[in-house]
Amino acid sequence: MNEDQDLQEDTIGAEAQGGDSTPDQDLSDLVKELEQVRQHALYAQAETQNVRRRLEKEKQDATAYAATGFARDMLSVKDNLDRALAAVGDEARHDERLKALIVGIEATGRELDSVFARNGITRIDAVGQPLDPNRHQAMIEIASDDAEPGTIVQEMQAGYMIRDRLLRPSLVGVAKKG
Repeated sequence: MNEDQDLQEDTIGAEAQGGDSTPDQDLSDLVKELEQVRQHALYAQAETQNVRRRLEKEKQDATAYAATGFARDMLSVKDNLDRALAAVGDEARHDERLKALIVGIEATGRELDSVFARNGITRIDAVGQPLDPNRHQAMIEIASDDAEPGTIVQEMQAGYMIRDRLLRPSLVGVAKKG
């Protein structure tokens, strides 16, 4: 805007001096002014395009990650199903009265996994992996002669990603020198 004001002041100053300018100088001034206006128009057009792109990306992100809160809440359901299945002993698995219940819980777990997969929710691999603070949260250190220090040797709670974003970190135990 300062350039526009300077140009206007120069034009007003030239007119106040009695119009000493030549036609070539007037043409040159008009060409300069036209070029400045053209530059401003290009900058405005580029800014509009950048805003449009940014809004489109925000819209895509909002659509892709809209279910994040709901998905985070559903992880506790998945955890409870996994705990229920882990608590079932071999004797209960062979008991005919409980078999249908166990099969139903397993089917519910598989369906929940399928829904997660359709919505881009994936489980984070943890055990045997090096600790990644962007995906794992170390809860304890476990003395181990078998694993390298900094390697995950125990998973206390599974972690999940929603597409490329962390939904919940894995809670893990990490190896240290024994």
